[in-house]
Amino acid sequence: MSYPGYPPTGYPPFPGYPPAGQESSFPTPGQYPYPSGFPPMGGGAYPPVPSGGYPGAGGYPAPGGYPAPGGYPGAPQPGGAPSYPGVPPGQGFGAPPDGAGFSGYPQPPAQSYGGGPAQVPLPGGFPGGQIPSQYPGGQPLYPSQINTESFPSYPVFSPVSLDYSSEPAAMTQGTQGTIRPAANFDAMRDAEVLRKAMKGFGTDEQAIVDVVANRSNDQRQKIKAAFKTMYGKDLIKDLKSELSGNMEELILALFMPTTYYDAWSLRNAMKGAGTQERVLIEILCTRTNQEIREIVRCYQSEFGRDLEKDIRSDTSGHFERLLVSMCQGNRDENQNVNHQMAQEDAQRLYQAGEGRLGTDESCFNMILATRSFPQLKATMEAYSRMANRDLLSSVGREFSGNVESGLKTILQCALNRPAFFAERLYCSMKGAGTDDSTLVRIVVTRSEIDLVQIKQMFNQMYQKTLGTMIAGDTSGDYRRLLLAIVGQ
Repeated sequence: MSYPGYPPTGYPPFPGYPPAGQESSFPTPGQYPYPSGFPPMGGGAYPPVPSGGYPGAGGYPAPGGYPAPGGYPGAPQPGGAPSYPGVPPGQGFGAPPDGAGFSGYPQPPAQSYGGGPAQVPLPGGFPGGQIPSQYPGGQPLYPSQINTESFPSYPVFSPVSLDYSSEPAAMTQGTQGTIRPAANFDAMRDAEVLRKAMKGFGTDEQAIVDVVANRSNDQRQKIKAAFKTMYGKDLIKDLKSELSGNMEELILALFMPTTYYDAWSLRNAMKGAGTQERVLIEILCTRTNQEIREIVRCYQSEFGRDLEKDIRSDTSGHFERLLVSMCQGNRDENQNVNHQMAQEDAQRLYQAGEGRLGTDESCFNMILATRSFPQLKATMEAYSRMANRDLLSSVGREFSGNVESGLKTILQCALNRPAFFAERLYCSMKGAGTDDSTLVRIVVTRSEIDLVQIKQMFNQMYQKTLGTMIAGDTSGDYRRLLLAIVGQ
């Protein structure tokens, strides 16, 4: 599949990802120190190890490399796809004057770095390590909202000392989610609607869908608190008793505070036998500094474990080093592009890879883990001009396995974050079977950040709407709730 905008034409398209297969189901209850009993998630199957979801769509390959280059899976071969909307033929970023156009990873039509208004906010950690005791909007945290019985099958969550913003940090200005905070929100009224939907014989799933799909994550936390105050019962426990399978997984994900859901996903990816590397890559290689720092704190406070230590014990080699770099949350987030540095970095990357026998992996790790995303995009442009080939395909030639997947994820996010998630969503549904856990995780985590742009990129990349593909791969109330979130 050809996308005017990035890798030079005439050079091999960077490899696609293999189809997401089926992996072992969630670990059985009772294996871990926290409460057990979590029902089979996503139909009981994760994609093949390594797995992943923040994040290209579809599965990352197992250690050993990507399949032979051939473009995106299931996509038409180069030359067979229509020109990327908004990009004149033969033009693309990084193209030398009068040079051939570039085709490859799509770019957002209005995305520009440097020389203009900053495109990316500067989310950072809390000054001096101090953590606000309130939501940004002034609402206090709810340390008693979720007790040991709130998630009898999930680890217990009590959001003490964490800051959960009702507006997740978006990396690029101009992005928007499909879910917005409801106007005239009344937590007690919503709690009453949910109570009536679950009371008596049967369950009114449509009433649950109407409430859950049209409230922000912050509002859902308030509904949980109101429900317990009004009825002396735990909303999550009641929902779990009324729902099952993928619908249950989706509802529980929606009612988890955003940071906790990421931390829980990371913990689940590393516990038990095997490691779901794709989940680690999807989350750690795509979140902002502030999001990563909050995830690290939540992971420690909720599970009593150090995220970096768990990463070190579950991964190895250059992949381990990359993830450890990511979980520091120290990427430069200055939005001004230094073009001289971009040229120097491009030269260093070439000399560390294509320009020598062997690969200096530490040079790639240092540049890709520290430079801002706008700076990395400028470096990729400089690399294309200097080496006459694109950096993504060079990474594919120099690396393999999980570290290749991680490095490519960083570069793809620098180019076009929504396109990265669109690809992940596509690969979670293409072929036989559906990787429901990845589908749920991306739809839920991006629903208030950039799902509108992800839908647009999905349509441009695969000539079908995200809603159409979800409708064809899912069924029942699960499909209805997913489509309500996606906005179909």
